[in-house]
Amino acid sequence: MTNFLRLLKLKTRMTLMLGVMALLQTGTLGLFALNYLNESLEEQVAERALDVAKVIAAMPEIITAVEEKNSTYLQPLSLHLADTTNARFVVIGDSDSVRLSHPTFSRIGKPMYDDEGDHNEPALLEGKPYVRKATGSLGASIRGKAPIFDQKGDVIVGIVSVGFMLDTVDVILSRYRTTLLIVMLSAFMASILIAIWFSNHFKKAIFGLEPEQIGLLFEERNATLESIREGIISINADGRITTCNRAALNTLNLSDNVPLLGEPIQKILPDSQMFEVLEDGQPQFDQEFWLGDLCLITNRLPVRQEGQIIGVVSSFRPKDELAMVSRKLTRIKQYADSLRSQTHEYSNKLHTIAGLIQIGATKEALALIGQETENHQALIHLLVAAVPDPILAGCLLGKYNRASELGLTLTIDPESHMTDIPNHIPREQLVSIIGNLLDNAFETTLLTQGSGGDVCLTMTDLGNDLIFEIEDQGAGIPPEEQERIFERGVSTKGKSGHGIGLHLVYKLLDRLGGTVTIDPADTGGSRFTVYIPKNAPTTGIETMTGEII
Repeated sequence: MTNFLRLLKLKTRMTLMLGVMALLQTGTLGLFALNYLNESLEEQVAERALDVAKVIAAMPEIITAVEEKNSTYLQPLSLHLADTTNARFVVIGDSDSVRLSHPTFSRIGKPMYDDEGDHNEPALLEGKPYVRKATGSLGASIRGKAPIFDQKGDVIVGIVSVGFMLDTVDVILSRYRTTLLIVMLSAFMASILIAIWFSNHFKKAIFGLEPEQIGLLFEERNATLESIREGIISINADGRITTCNRAALNTLNLSDNVPLLGEPIQKILPDSQMFEVLEDGQPQFDQEFWLGDLCLITNRLPVRQEGQIIGVVSSFRPKDELAMVSRKLTRIKQYADSLRSQTHEYSNKLHTIAGLIQIGATKEALALIGQETENHQALIHLLVAAVPDPILAGCLLGKYNRASELGLTLTIDPESHMTDIPNHIPREQLVSIIGNLLDNAFETTLLTQGSGGDVCLTMTDLGNDLIFEIEDQGAGIPPEEQERIFERGVSTKGKSGHGIGLHLVYKLLDRLGGTVTIDPADTGGSRFTVYIPKNAPTTGIETMTGEII
C-alpha cells in the first residue's frame, strides 16, 4: 500500500487520504446518529406505552370490569383506547394473567405471555409497571405494562399491556435515515472539494515539489551547508535562528552542544545587524566588521516570499583567511609588475645598446650602460639605507619600474627615512595604501602631462607617525571634490571602473587609525599626505568593535 501511494502525485495522495478520512468521519458520525436516533425513538415509544398503560390501569371503569372479569365490556373499550392512543394493541388481563380483552377475539381467555416467556411477574407479583420489548402474538413490539389495583389500591386484580409495534419505529427511522444520508453525502462532497483546494494550496506552497524531492533537497542543503567553509546563519521574520552550519559555530567559538535553532539572534549575537536587512530589505555585501578581536567579512541577504521579507541569511568568514590570499596575490602582482616593466624597459635599452654597437658608437653605448647602472644602483642604495623592510622596498622598486614603463619618473626624496615600522602594522595594508596612491598619481600625471611627468615620494618615520607625501603633476582636486574623493565610485577621471583605489586607502587608514590630507602641490597637482600612528590604534578599532554579523 505504501509503495502504491508513493507512485501517486502528492496532490492525488492528499486528495485520496483526506477523502478517505472524510468518508470515515461522516460514516462514523452517520452510524452513531442513526443508532442514537433509533435508541431515542424506542425510548420515547416505551415511555409513551408505559404512560398509557398507567392511565388505563387507573380508570375506575377498568378496575370494576377487571374485578368482575367482564370481557364483554372490556373488549370494545380496549379496542377504542388503542385507536384513541394510536397504540397497536391494548390487552387487559386478570390477576392470573388471563386475557380479558385482545385485538384477536379468539385469544381472549388465554394466558398473557410472549415468546420469551414473560409471565408479567414484575406487575402482578411486585406491583411495578415496566417496559419490555418482545415478540408476541401480534409481532415484535414495545410494551408498557402496569398493574391494576382494586378500588382501595391494596390488591392487584389485573394487568394492562399497551404495545406499539417496532415496524412503526422503523418507518420513522427510515424517514430520518434518508435525510441523514443526504446530509452525510453532502458533507462528504464538501470535504472532497475542501481536500482538493487544500492539496492545490499546499502544492503551491511547496513550489510544486514532491515529498521525495523535498527530502532530497533537504539532504543536499544540509550537505552543502556543512561543506561550505564560510559560516552561515539565517533568521526568520521574528529574528529567530533557523539555520546554522558547523563553520559558523567554529568561527563564533560556540560549542556544538549549544542549542541555536529557534533561539533569538540577540541571545547569540546581541548587536546583530541582520535586523537592518529585515527592516529595509537592502542586501549588504563584503561588509567588514569586528567581533571582539576577530575581523569578519560578512554578506547579508534578505529572503523574500511573494514580495514579503521572511528572513535574512548571513555568510561570514574571518578576514585573515582572505587577507592571506590577498597578501599572496599582492606580492605576486608586485613581482609580475616589476618583472614586466623591467623586461619591457631593458628590452628597449638592450636594443638601443645593440644598435649603438652596430654603428660603432661604443662610447655612447658604454655611457648609456653606465647611466642605467648608476640610476638603479642609486635607487637600490637609497632603498637599502632608507627602507630596510623588504616588502615596502619591493613595492617601491616595482612602482619605480612601472613609472619608467609609463614614461614617467618616480622621484624618491633622498632624505627619506622609513626604518621604524611597528610590527603591528600589516605590511600588505601598508603597501596597498602607498601603491594605490602612487597608481593614482601616475594616472593623473599621465593624463595631464603625458610622458615625461614626474611623481615625487617623501617618507619619514620621525616622531610618533609614519608620514608619506606623494605629489603628482595632475590637474589638482577642487576643494568641493576633496570631501567626496574617498567615497566608493567617486573619481575625478570621469570613467567607469574608477573610484575604488582611494576608497580602499581610506578604509585601510581608518582601520590603522591613520589619516590622509590633500593639499595643492608646488607642481600644480595635488599632494597626498598620509599619517599612520606608530602606536596601536584604539579609536578605529573601538568604533568597529561590537558591530556583529
